Amino acid sequence: MTIHVDIARSHATLAELAAQAENGEEIVLSRDGQAVAVIRAAAVPETPRFRFGALAHLGPLTDEEANVFLQPDPEFIEAAEAADEDDLYR
Repeated sequence: MTIHVDIARSHATLAELAAQAENGEEIVLSRDGQAVAVIRAAAVPETPRFRFGALAHLGPLTDEEANVFLQPDPEFIEAAEAADEDDLYR
């Protein structure tokens, strides 16, 4: 939705108009009934995702792919908890 505001009124309510623009409203400032300026929310650039050197050509990792590196390996845990060294080779 577009909100039309006279410039004389906008001086007193600039903070309120900025908050409305942040919420997706488009504010048209006018003088004597003629549009002078438009206030919109600024475009926020998307934060870049991590890319690992040799795999960078494959694009950014998803959250699921990145979390694989943070989870413990069940085989290593089993080997660490083995009571006998022979259990490692079975």
